[in-house]
Amino acid sequence: MVTISLPNDQRARLRKCLRGAGRREIGGILMGEQVAPDHFRIVDFSVDDTTGTAAHFVRSPDHHAEALESFFRKTRSNFKRFNYLGEWHSHPSFPVRPSHEDIMSMQSLVNGERDIDFSALLIVRLRYFLLVEAAAYMFVRRSAPGEVALTS
Repeated sequence: MVTISLPNDQRARLRKCLRGAGRREIGGILMGEQVAPDHFRIVDFSVDDTTGTAAHFVRSPDHHAEALESFFRKTRSNFKRFNYLGEWHSHPSFPVRPSHEDIMSMQSLVNGERDIDFSALLIVRLRYFLLVEAAAYMFVRRSAPGEVALTS
C-alpha cells in the first residue's frame, strides 16, 4: 500500500487556504518527496484560489506549471527524490471522496497523453474552522483507483 505523509506545516498551510476560501472549492498540484518505496511526503503544493465555485474546481495549468518549475529549481531537478505527486482540491460542502468527475479527470490524467505513471488525489475540507479532514487516492495507469494511507 502507498503511504502519503501530510506534515503538520503543510496541514497548517492548507487550513489557512481553506479558511480563506470559505465555501468555494480550491485546489492545485502536490509536490512530493519519495522517502521510501511507496512512501511519499508532501513538500509543497500550489493553490488556485480564484477559479472555484461552491461545487466545482478546475485548476489553471499555467499557474501550476510555474509552481512546479519553481519547485524543480529549489530541488535542483532531483526528479528521483522530488517530483510532481498529484492533484488536490477541497470539498467544503461534500465528503472527502472523489466525485465521478474527479475520478474521470484523474484517470484521464494517468491514461492520457502525458507521461505520468501515477498521480495522487488529495481531497480536503475544513471542519469546525480548525480540523483539516483529508483523504488521498492513488490513480495508476491502467488500474482502478485505490485509497492511500494518509499520515502526519
